[in-house]
Amino acid sequence: MTLLKVNNLSIEFGGVRAIDDLSFTINPGTIHSIIGPNGAGKTTLFNLITGVYTPTSGTVLYDDEGVTGFKPYELAARGMSRTFQNLQIFFNMTAIENVMVGAHLHLNRSFLASFFGLPQIKKGDAHCRETCLELLDFVGLKDYADTDTDSMPYGALKRLEIARALASKPKILLLDEPAAGLNPAESREIDEVIKKVAERGITVVLVEHDMKMVMEISDHILVLDYGRKLTEGSAQEVRNNPDVIAAYLGG
Repeated sequence: MTLLKVNNLSIEFGGVRAIDDLSFTINPGTIHSIIGPNGAGKTTLFNLITGVYTPTSGTVLYDDEGVTGFKPYELAARGMSRTFQNLQIFFNMTAIENVMVGAHLHLNRSFLASFFGLPQIKKGDAHCRETCLELLDFVGLKDYADTDTDSMPYGALKRLEIARALASKPKILLLDEPAAGLNPAESREIDEVIKKVAERGITVVLVEHDMKMVMEISDHILVLDYGRKLTEGSAQEVRNNPDVIAAYLGG
């Protein structure tokens, strides 16, 4: 069974192909990493999959449904969630409020019910807060629940973004460089969170430059170079591939 299938995907910016005729599949319940040198097209690929960009050509199938050109909110409603390379935190909110934003698709959004403060709204909000507290505990941030995010450490904010993404109840979670800018101890915390997410049966797609993390946790690795597939396979296969070594170190 395939959860995500990319077929002959391409996108051009000013005549330059950032992603060039790329095809691959992702099976459910796996940790699938996408790696490559700077400028290889990794974040662009994420933006294509999650509806931020529309491809020049090619298709994306998610859970056996063609979703090419779908908007990000349409994909989120179908169980696709992501984080971003640069922090996208609401700094005028507390940690728990940030996570609750991620759960908005599963709340009663009736204008009249909210306007009149009906009991069902209050009950739903209370249940949402309880669930989001559990997610904060899951990523190791329970003690930060009511903390203003502008006073939280950078490493904690990276885990907060994962908690917020999990609040949308995804089938597949795309993480764009979750360990970027972290020290070794903070990277190991992210490592453990990703493993726990996968243990819940959520498929994880990871773009990351921390090769130690990638090699330790990945079930499958796709290597990009100039927007094209260089190779894919297990960590062992990728680690020993001479084309991968040449792409990173120069050949």
